Amino acid sequence: MEKIRWGILATGDIAGQLAAAINSVPDAVCLAVGSRSQTSADRFGDQWGIPRRYPTYEALANDPDVDVIYIATPHNLHYENMLLCLNAGKHVLCEKALTVNAAEAEACLALAKEKGLFLMEAMWMKFIPSIQQVLAWVANGRIGNIHYVHAHFSFNIPYNPQSRLYDPALAGGALLDMGIYPATLAHLLLGKPDRILSAAHMGETGVDELNAAIWHYNRGAQAILSSSQRLERPCDAIITGSRGYIHLHENFWHNQTVTVKEHGGQPETIHIPYEGNGYSYEVHEVHNCLRASKLESDVVPHADTLEIITLLDEMRQQWGLVYPQEA
Repeated sequence: MEKIRWGILATGDIAGQLAAAINSVPDAVCLAVGSRSQTSADRFGDQWGIPRRYPTYEALANDPDVDVIYIATPHNLHYENMLLCLNAGKHVLCEKALTVNAAEAEACLALAKEKGLFLMEAMWMKFIPSIQQVLAWVANGRIGNIHYVHAHFSFNIPYNPQSRLYDPALAGGALLDMGIYPATLAHLLLGKPDRILSAAHMGETGVDELNAAIWHYNRGAQAILSSSQRLERPCDAIITGSRGYIHLHENFWHNQTVTVKEHGGQPETIHIPYEGNGYSYEVHEVHNCLRASKLESDVVPHADTLEIITLLDEMRQQWGLVYPQEA
């Protein structure tokens, strides 16, 4: 089978995770990396065995042998990076959040469709086996109708006003980096809410350091979601249905331990390991879609990506948070 050739745009930690995943997939080759300096590109290339190293993103996008590019820059750059890659004729896997707002996301998705190119948000959580198992249990009615989703993503990240998460110019804050996971889980299980009530605490640099939301559904369901970059707490999720509950233990977005309890029964805890570092599922999905000439993934469809970022926009609007690039 002919290998699919990957380029990686940016050289941070998450780019390294994806490079490791690509190297673990037999029909993939990590061909090129683009950075903002030759030194950084060379260092990353040496670390992950990547032969072609470019000092600009433009040079990477214009490599005629690269089939698909993974974008791993900060959120505020995703929009321009995707436009660059799509206009260069490259398929794209872009790190979440796809963009900082729905208007940018809609423009990128429209351009990909116009160009006949594949585009997917890198929401690895949706591919993790424990999440897939939860969806299977819900689909077969094991815990009945879902009425309540409770999910948290909170870590105490040392305060540094120059760092990405604390820099409003980089669309920093907890929401797009952490809060997108509880939101995606709630959307996966309950869909679009009928009403949102949300609030956030803004830190000294003007980014959300703590946020919470209630997503209300008129059919009698709610999701309680929170994220923080200044507080540490268990990052778990509980899904409650009319016949029982499911508990995704610590780090629910790439969890490997799940407890399910049906009314009147005993809790059953199951270990569900994932492959490698958990990122190779995205690589396989991109390959499968490209070989099937699909422009979007059934697991992470464009409509879901757009709807979720629209909901995050609504939460930010309630807080009065506008990123500098939106002003």
